[in-house]
Amino acid sequence: MRVVVAVDWSEQAFNAVQQVTLLYTPKELTLVHAVDLGFLESPAVAQAMDVRGYDEFRRGMLEAGQQVLDRTSALVPSDVASVRRVCEIGSPADVILGAARSASADLVVVGARGRGRVAELVLGSVSHRVLTHAPCSTLVVKGLLGELRRVLLAVEGPEDSGRLRAWFRMHPFNKPVEVSVISVVPTPHYGDPAVIPSFGLWDEAALKLSQELVDGVVAELNGARYTATGRALKGDPAEVIGREAAGFDLLVVGSHGRKRLDRFLLGSVSHAVVHRTACPALVIR
Repeated sequence: MRVVVAVDWSEQAFNAVQQVTLLYTPKELTLVHAVDLGFLESPAVAQAMDVRGYDEFRRGMLEAGQQVLDRTSALVPSDVASVRRVCEIGSPADVILGAARSASADLVVVGARGRGRVAELVLGSVSHRVLTHAPCSTLVVKGLLGELRRVLLAVEGPEDSGRLRAWFRMHPFNKPVEVSVISVVPTPHYGDPAVIPSFGLWDEAALKLSQELVDGVVAELNGARYTATGRALKGDPAEVIGREAAGFDLLVVGSHGRKRLDRFLLGSVSHAVVHRTACPALVIR
Protein backbone atom coordinates (compact mmCIF):
# COMPACT_ATOMS: atom_id res chain seq x y z
CA MET A 1 0.00 0.00 0.00
CA ARG A 2 1.22 3.49 -0.90
CA VAL A 3 0.21 6.03 1.76
CA VAL A 4 0.54 9.81 1.89
CA VAL A 5 0.22 11.50 5.30
CA ALA A 6 -0.20 15.25 5.73
CA VAL A 7 1.79 16.57 8.71
CA ASP A 8 2.21 19.87 10.53
CA TRP A 9 2.82 20.85 14.15
CA SER A 10 -0.72 19.93 15.26
CA GLU A 11 -1.56 17.03 17.54
CA GLN A 12 -3.89 15.70 14.85
CA ALA A 13 -0.98 15.38 12.41
CA PHE A 14 1.15 13.34 14.83
CA ASN A 15 -1.91 11.19 15.58
CA ALA A 16 -2.38 10.64 11.84
CA VAL A 17 1.11 9.15 11.44
CA GLN A 18 0.68 6.87 14.44
CA GLN A 19 -2.82 5.82 13.49
CA VAL A 20 -2.20 4.84 9.88
CA THR A 21 0.82 2.72 10.87
CA LEU A 22 -1.35 1.09 13.54
CA LEU A 23 -3.97 0.14 10.95
CA TYR A 24 -1.66 -0.81 8.08
CA THR A 25 2.00 -1.46 7.24
CA PRO A 26 2.56 0.72 4.16
CA LYS A 27 4.95 -0.42 1.46
CA GLU A 28 5.66 3.24 0.69
CA LEU A 29 4.94 6.09 3.09
CA THR A 30 5.18 9.74 2.06
CA LEU A 31 5.14 12.45 4.75
CA VAL A 32 4.02 15.79 3.34
CA HIS A 33 4.41 19.21 4.89
CA ALA A 34 3.19 22.34 3.13
CA VAL A 35 4.65 25.74 3.97
CA ASP A 36 1.77 28.15 3.52
CA LEU A 37 3.13 31.66 2.87
CA GLY A 38 -0.15 32.97 1.51
CA PHE A 39 0.27 35.94 -0.81
CA LEU A 40 3.99 36.02 0.08
CA GLU A 41 4.50 32.70 -1.70
CA SER A 42 5.75 34.59 -4.75
CA PRO A 43 9.16 36.28 -4.31
CA ALA A 44 8.06 38.84 -6.91
CA VAL A 45 5.13 39.90 -4.71
CA ALA A 46 7.37 40.15 -1.67
CA GLN A 47 9.88 42.25 -3.64
CA ALA A 48 7.16 44.55 -4.93
CA MET A 49 5.92 45.06 -1.35
CA ASP A 50 9.48 45.63 -0.16
CA VAL A 51 9.18 42.93 2.54
CA ARG A 52 12.36 43.04 4.59
CA GLY A 53 14.07 39.81 5.50
CA TYR A 54 11.90 37.84 3.08
CA ASP A 55 14.62 35.38 2.07
CA GLU A 56 15.44 34.61 5.70
CA PHE A 57 11.74 34.24 6.52
CA ARG A 58 11.19 31.84 3.60
CA ARG A 59 14.29 29.82 4.51
CA GLY A 60 13.23 29.67 8.18
CA MET A 61 9.78 28.36 7.28
CA LEU A 62 11.28 25.62 5.12
CA GLU A 63 13.70 24.67 7.90
CA ALA A 64 10.77 24.44 10.34
CA GLY A 65 9.03 22.18 7.84
CA GLN A 66 12.04 19.88 7.76
CA GLN A 67 11.99 19.78 11.57
CA VAL A 68 8.36 18.62 11.67
CA LEU A 69 9.24 15.95 9.08
CA ASP A 70 12.13 14.85 11.32
CA ARG A 71 9.78 14.54 14.27
CA THR A 72 7.06 12.65 12.41
CA SER A 73 9.60 10.38 10.68
CA ALA A 74 10.71 9.24 14.12
CA LEU A 75 7.16 7.94 14.74
CA VAL A 76 7.23 5.60 11.74
CA PRO A 77 7.83 1.91 12.67
CA SER A 78 10.99 0.30 11.34
CA ASP A 79 9.03 -2.28 9.32
CA VAL A 80 7.85 0.41 6.87
CA ALA A 81 10.17 -0.24 3.93
CA SER A 82 10.21 3.17 2.26
CA VAL A 83 9.68 6.63 3.78
CA ARG A 84 9.71 9.72 1.56
CA ARG A 85 9.57 13.32 2.71
CA VAL A 86 8.02 16.24 0.86
CA CYS A 87 8.35 19.83 2.06
CA GLU A 88 7.03 22.41 -0.39
CA ILE A 89 5.79 25.97 -0.36
CA GLY A 90 2.15 26.24 -1.39
CA SER A 91 -1.47 25.81 -0.39
CA PRO A 92 -1.59 22.81 2.01
CA ALA A 93 -4.46 21.06 0.22
CA ASP A 94 -2.83 21.56 -3.19
CA VAL A 95 0.53 20.25 -1.96
CA ILE A 96 -1.09 17.20 -0.34
CA LEU A 97 -3.20 16.38 -3.40
CA GLY A 98 -0.17 16.84 -5.67
CA ALA A 99 1.89 14.48 -3.51
CA ALA A 100 -0.93 11.89 -3.58
CA ARG A 101 -1.05 12.00 -7.36
CA SER A 102 2.74 11.91 -7.69
CA ALA A 103 3.01 8.88 -5.39
CA SER A 104 0.05 7.08 -7.05
CA ALA A 105 -1.23 6.77 -3.50
CA ASP A 106 -3.78 4.19 -2.39
CA LEU A 107 -4.57 6.24 0.71
CA VAL A 108 -4.13 9.84 1.83
CA VAL A 109 -4.33 10.59 5.56
CA VAL A 110 -5.30 13.94 7.08
CA GLY A 111 -6.08 15.15 10.57
CA ALA A 112 -9.38 16.93 11.26
CA ARG A 113 -9.40 19.93 13.56
CA GLY A 114 -13.09 19.54 14.35
CA ARG A 115 -14.50 22.57 12.56
CA GLY A 116 -18.21 22.47 11.90
CA ARG A 117 -19.84 22.41 8.49
CA VAL A 118 -20.61 26.14 8.41
CA ALA A 119 -17.07 27.04 9.46
CA GLU A 120 -15.64 24.81 6.75
CA LEU A 121 -17.87 26.40 4.13
CA VAL A 122 -16.78 29.91 5.12
CA LEU A 123 -13.19 29.42 6.24
CA GLY A 124 -12.11 26.45 4.19
CA SER A 125 -10.48 23.35 5.59
CA VAL A 126 -7.55 21.27 4.42
CA SER A 127 -9.21 18.01 5.43
CA HIS A 128 -12.45 19.10 3.74
CA ARG A 129 -10.72 19.86 0.42
CA VAL A 130 -8.61 16.72 0.46
CA LEU A 131 -11.66 14.56 1.22
CA THR A 132 -13.53 16.18 -1.66
CA HIS A 133 -10.79 16.12 -4.31
CA ALA A 134 -8.43 13.25 -3.41
CA PRO A 135 -7.69 10.83 -6.27
CA CYS A 136 -7.71 7.90 -3.83
CA SER A 137 -9.25 6.77 -0.55
CA THR A 138 -8.98 9.13 2.42
CA LEU A 139 -8.55 8.50 6.14
CA VAL A 140 -9.71 11.40 8.31
CA VAL A 141 -8.16 11.13 11.77
CA LYS A 142 -9.90 12.45 14.87
CA GLY A 143 -7.99 11.95 18.09
CA LEU A 144 -5.68 9.05 18.87
CA LEU A 145 -6.84 5.47 18.33
CA GLY A 146 -5.60 3.17 21.07
CA GLU A 147 -6.36 -0.13 19.32
CA LEU A 148 -8.53 -1.12 16.38
CA ARG A 149 -11.09 -3.70 17.46
CA ARG A 150 -14.52 -2.73 16.12
CA VAL A 151 -15.19 -1.36 12.62
CA LEU A 152 -18.52 -0.10 11.28
CA LEU A 153 -18.84 -0.65 7.52
CA ALA A 154 -21.71 1.24 5.86
CA VAL A 155 -22.74 -0.08 2.43
CA GLU A 156 -25.04 1.84 0.09
CA GLY A 157 -25.57 -0.37 -2.97
CA PRO A 158 -24.07 -3.13 -5.18
CA GLU A 159 -21.44 -0.87 -6.79
CA ASP A 160 -20.48 0.56 -3.42
CA SER A 161 -20.39 -2.96 -1.97
CA GLY A 162 -17.99 -4.18 -4.65
CA ARG A 163 -15.61 -1.28 -4.07
CA LEU A 164 -15.60 -1.76 -0.29
CA ARG A 165 -15.14 -5.54 -0.46
CA ALA A 166 -12.22 -5.10 -2.89
CA TRP A 167 -10.56 -2.68 -0.45
CA PHE A 168 -10.93 -5.08 2.48
CA ARG A 169 -9.45 -7.91 0.40
CA MET A 170 -6.50 -5.90 -0.93
CA HIS A 171 -5.72 -3.94 2.22
CA PRO A 172 -6.43 -6.00 5.36
CA PHE A 173 -5.77 -4.41 8.72
CA ASN A 174 -2.67 -5.41 10.64
CA LYS A 175 -4.76 -7.31 13.17
CA PRO A 176 -8.09 -9.17 12.94
CA VAL A 177 -11.12 -6.99 13.72
CA GLU A 178 -14.85 -7.25 14.29
CA VAL A 179 -16.80 -5.70 11.40
CA SER A 180 -20.42 -4.62 11.72
CA VAL A 181 -21.96 -4.16 8.26
CA ILE A 182 -25.02 -1.95 7.84
CA SER A 183 -27.08 -0.73 4.89
CA VAL A 184 -29.66 2.02 5.35
CA VAL A 185 -32.88 2.18 3.31
CA PRO A 186 -33.76 5.89 2.97
CA THR A 187 -37.12 7.00 4.33
CA PRO A 188 -39.05 9.31 1.96
CA HIS A 189 -39.07 12.93 3.16
CA TYR A 190 -42.50 13.88 1.88
CA GLY A 191 -45.95 13.52 3.43
CA ASP A 192 -47.25 10.42 5.11
CA PRO A 193 -45.80 7.23 3.58
CA ALA A 194 -49.11 5.51 4.27
CA VAL A 195 -50.84 7.55 1.57
CA ILE A 196 -48.22 6.78 -1.11
CA PRO A 197 -49.52 3.96 -3.37
CA SER A 198 -47.69 0.68 -2.83
CA PHE A 199 -45.31 2.26 -0.33
CA GLY A 200 -45.56 -0.75 1.97
CA LEU A 201 -44.58 -3.15 -0.81
CA TRP A 202 -41.69 -0.93 -1.89
CA ASP A 203 -40.49 -0.54 1.68
CA GLU A 204 -40.57 -4.29 2.31
CA ALA A 205 -38.79 -5.09 -0.96
CA ALA A 206 -36.13 -2.42 -0.39
CA LEU A 207 -35.40 -3.69 3.11
CA LYS A 208 -35.14 -7.27 1.83
CA LEU A 209 -32.70 -6.29 -0.93
CA SER A 210 -30.69 -4.24 1.54
CA GLN A 211 -30.43 -7.21 3.91
CA GLU A 212 -29.33 -9.47 1.03
CA LEU A 213 -26.64 -6.93 0.17
CA VAL A 214 -25.43 -6.93 3.78
CA ASP A 215 -25.49 -10.73 3.97
CA GLY A 216 -23.31 -10.95 0.85
CA VAL A 217 -20.70 -8.62 2.33
CA VAL A 218 -20.75 -10.46 5.66
CA ALA A 219 -20.31 -13.84 3.95
CA GLU A 220 -17.27 -12.60 2.02
CA LEU A 221 -15.60 -10.90 4.98
CA ASN A 222 -16.02 -13.65 7.55
CA GLY A 223 -12.77 -15.54 7.94
CA ALA A 224 -9.35 -15.33 9.54
CA ARG A 225 -9.03 -11.53 9.24
CA TYR A 226 -12.58 -10.44 10.00
CA THR A 227 -15.49 -11.49 12.18
CA ALA A 228 -18.50 -9.91 10.48
CA THR A 229 -22.18 -9.44 11.31
CA GLY A 230 -24.73 -7.23 9.60
CA ARG A 231 -28.23 -5.80 9.37
CA ALA A 232 -30.39 -3.54 7.23
CA LEU A 233 -31.84 -0.39 8.78
CA LYS A 234 -34.27 2.37 7.78
CA GLY A 235 -34.06 6.15 8.09
CA ASP A 236 -31.95 9.06 6.93
CA PRO A 237 -28.63 7.39 5.93
CA ALA A 238 -26.32 10.08 7.33
CA GLU A 239 -28.21 10.28 10.63
CA VAL A 240 -28.46 6.50 11.06
CA ILE A 241 -24.81 5.86 10.21
CA GLY A 242 -23.69 8.69 12.49
CA ARG A 243 -25.74 7.26 15.35
CA GLU A 244 -24.60 3.68 14.77
CA ALA A 245 -20.93 4.72 14.65
CA ALA A 246 -20.94 5.59 18.37
CA GLY A 247 -18.74 3.10 20.21
CA PHE A 248 -16.83 1.97 17.13
CA ASP A 249 -13.10 2.53 16.61
CA LEU A 250 -13.37 3.24 12.88
CA LEU A 251 -16.09 4.05 10.35
CA VAL A 252 -15.65 2.86 6.75
CA VAL A 253 -17.87 4.24 3.98
CA GLY A 254 -17.75 4.45 0.20
CA SER A 255 -17.69 7.63 -1.87
CA HIS A 256 -19.19 8.23 -5.28
CA GLY A 257 -16.67 11.00 -5.85
CA ARG A 258 -19.26 13.69 -6.50
CA LYS A 259 -17.69 17.07 -7.18
CA ARG A 260 -18.73 20.73 -7.07
CA LEU A 261 -22.34 21.28 -8.20
CA ASP A 262 -23.41 17.64 -7.82
CA ARG A 263 -22.15 17.57 -4.24
CA PHE A 264 -23.81 20.91 -3.43
CA LEU A 265 -27.18 19.90 -4.87
CA LEU A 266 -27.31 16.21 -3.96
CA GLY A 267 -25.19 16.12 -0.85
CA SER A 268 -22.99 13.18 0.05
CA VAL A 269 -23.64 10.58 2.70
CA SER A 270 -19.93 9.87 3.12
CA HIS A 271 -19.11 13.55 3.49
CA ALA A 272 -21.96 14.11 5.95
CA VAL A 273 -21.06 11.21 8.24
CA VAL A 274 -17.41 12.30 8.44
CA HIS A 275 -18.72 15.50 10.05
CA ARG A 276 -21.14 13.68 12.35
CA THR A 277 -18.92 10.98 13.82
CA ALA A 278 -16.37 11.29 16.60
CA CYS A 279 -14.34 8.29 15.45
CA PRO A 280 -11.87 8.24 12.54
CA ALA A 281 -13.46 7.80 9.12
CA LEU A 282 -12.06 5.89 6.15
CA VAL A 283 -13.70 6.96 2.88
CA ILE A 284 -13.11 4.47 0.06
CA ARG A 285 -12.98 5.49 -3.61
